Order: sequence, then structure tokens, then C-alpha cells
Amino acid sequence: MPKYDYIALDSHGKETKGSIEVGSQNEAIGRVKEMGLFPTKIVEAERVQEKTKGKKAAKPAAKAGGKKKGGGMSLEIKIPGLTGGVKPKVLTTFTRQLATLVDAGLPLLRGLRVLEKQERNATLKRILGELALGIEGGSTFSEALAQHPKVFNRLFVNMVKAGELGGVLEVVLKRLAEFSEKAQKIKGKVKAALFYPIAVLFVAMGILTLLLVFVIPKFKEVFANMGVTMPKFTLFVLAVSDTVRLHFLPVLGGVAVCVVIFLIFIKKTKMGRYLWDKFKLKMPPMGSVISKVAISRFARTLGTLVSSGVPILQALMIVKETAGNLIIADAVQKVHESVKEGETITAPLEASRVFPPMVVSMVDVGEQTGALPEMLLKIADTYDEEVDNAVSAMTSLLEPIMIIFLAVVVGSIVIAMFLPLIAMINQMSSGETGGKGGGGGE
Repeated sequence: MPKYDYIALDSHGKETKGSIEVGSQNEAIGRVKEMGLFPTKIVEAERVQEKTKGKKAAKPAAKAGGKKKGGGMSLEIKIPGLTGGVKPKVLTTFTRQLATLVDAGLPLLRGLRVLEKQERNATLKRILGELALGIEGGSTFSEALAQHPKVFNRLFVNMVKAGELGGVLEVVLKRLAEFSEKAQKIKGKVKAALFYPIAVLFVAMGILTLLLVFVIPKFKEVFANMGVTMPKFTLFVLAVSDTVRLHFLPVLGGVAVCVVIFLIFIKKTKMGRYLWDKFKLKMPPMGSVISKVAISRFARTLGTLVSSGVPILQALMIVKETAGNLIIADAVQKVHESVKEGETITAPLEASRVFPPMVVSMVDVGEQTGALPEMLLKIADTYDEEVDNAVSAMTSLLEPIMIIFLAVVVGSIVIAMFLPLIAMINQMSSGETGGKGGGGGE
């Protein structure tokens, strides 16, 4: 009869290890559950030993093969953007599926193997295989996840760890999936709201370039042949056209250099990031939307972590790292320091002047009644609705603004080109009138 090694959690969340002799893995799961334990890993003992030996033997063979190919050196080329990655949507789907399998009573290791077989994303498929091998080697699920920080962030790893300790892994995985789904929904709405104005801006730039490079020079030739005194506005537009047409590459290079310097300043320097994040929270008309998204993200992340059993201090540090905005992160850091000193969350939140009075009041009520996680999740739901309304209002407002902007830009150029013609017509009409008046006097 085969022997199975198991790792399980008791009703208090304490980890227990042992071995049992049963006919199959399903029987082992049933036997462990009969013992009043929650199994997190059950593997056949002999299979683990064989896989460990196979891995040790495979390493020298791989090295020898590498030496034969390429004359003593193996070269692995990774091209950014082509090596594959794990999109948030794919990761959310995996989390939801794993939660369903674990909730149905399937062992975690078997669930990972099932998902590995059906996964189409090459990167996630490879990572699932590595997670399964890690668990077979004796690591916990959270320890295996921590080996892939580019895919599973600290929020994911710590929530899974809390779920393992509390024996509620399937519940935590469901919360993670819901968290990711709502975050992606809000992000998608903001992107959709920004798409229209950006598209109109690109169209306006294209039309403007076409007019300045090809159309206006033709008018300039006509004006030169007519010998008309041109208005200042027309001269200004002609000068801009000459600058763009004759010095296009230097102007383009100068713009590109300015953009690169700006991006380096806001991404590589702390002052630049701080100023840019502060500007984003206040810039019209997107500032209010970005601010609401940041507050919703803070409340949902902290509420999800605390309700999953992550200690408050550790949860605040994770929220700080995943805030996505330096102003919010600084406010969370002050909250962390306050809680560490035994004080309340409310005071530093109010002092930061980032969170509205309603949020501060709701957090205060939640803290006093012992229902802080539930109150934080209510705040997140409320602000998600406000983001929906703000995005709809902003989209309705931006459409006429961008149309007016495009009309003003193109209309100004057209007016600049027609002013000399109007002046010439006025001169001709005044000359004809003067000629007719002189003829009548004779």
C-alpha cells in the first residue's frame, strides 16, 4: 500500500505534518479530513523521492548538452515584449479558477497541475509548473508564490499566507479574484474615458501638421505675388509654418528631448514623482477621478488584507507599496507610524488632507465599532460608484471641449489665411469707389 505525506491545518490554523498508508490520494484526503484537519498538501512519498532524484540527475545532463552546443557556452536570448508576460486579466482568471477548485475539495497541488495543463499563457504555464514543484519540495504555497515577485506582488503573497494560516485559502483566493476584477473594471473605465480626448488630440495634431507643412506655403506664394500688406496674425502663422517646415527635425528632436527629460524627472527622482503625483490629484478635469480611484484602491486593499487576517501593521506597509501614488503612500506611512505607537488610524488620515471628511468619519466609526474591514470595503464600493459617475460626466464634458478645441485650431489658421484676401478685396473695392467718384467730378 502506498504511503502519502500530508501537510494540514487544524481548527486553530496550526500546521501539522504526517504520513498515512492508504490506497489512493483521494482516500488520503478523506482520512486527513476525518482527523479534523484541513489538508493543504498531500503527495505520495515515493513520487517525491523519484522527482528529486530526477531533478538532480537532469542538471548534469543539461550542462553537458549545453557544452556540446555552441562550443562551450549556451546563449539564451530574451527580447522585451516578445518573451511573454502575465496580464492582470489572465492572473485574475487563474485566481478565480484555483479558488473554485480548492473550494470544491481538490488538493492545492492537484489544482495547480490541472490549471497548468489547460493554461494557454506560456509564462503562467511555466510558473504554475514551478509552483507545483516548489510545493512538492516542501514549500508552502505562499513561499512558492514569493519566488515570482514580478507576477505575484506582496498583496497576493501575504493574503495567501494569511489564508494558509487561517485555513481559509479558498476564501482568500476568492477575495483576491474579486479585488483584481474590481481594480481592472475601474482601470478600464478610466482608460476608456481618456481614449476619446487623446484620439481627438492626435487628429488635431495631424490636421495641424498637414496645414502648416503643405497648405500654408501655397498661400504664402499667392500672397507674395499679390504684394498685399499682411496682418500680424497672418505673419505669425506663416512664421510658425516656416519653422515647422524648414526645421522639422530639430523641432521634433527638441520636443523629444524635452519629453525624455520630463519622463526621467518624474520617474527617476523622488521630487519629480512627488510633484507629478500631487499634480495628478489636482489637475482639471481628471484630478477628481484619479483622487477617487486612489482612495478606492487604498480602502479596498486595506479592507481586503485586514479581513483576510493580515496584521494591521503589515497590511499598512503593503498598502503603502501598492498605493501607486506617492502622496497616498506618505499618508499611509504616517498612519503606520501612528498605529505602531498605539494611536488611532483616523488622526493621521485627517491630517494628510488627502482623504475627504466622509472617508475619515467612516474609518473612525469602523475603528470604534470593531468593523474596520467592512467599513473600508463600503468606502471602496461607494467611491467605485463615484468614479463611474465622474467618468461619465467627464466624458460628456470632454467631447464638446475637444470638438471646440479642434474647431478653434483649424478655424484660426483658415482665418489667418483669409485676412490678406479680405484686406485685398477691401483695397480693390475702395480703389474702385475712388475711381468712380473722380469720374463723376469730371
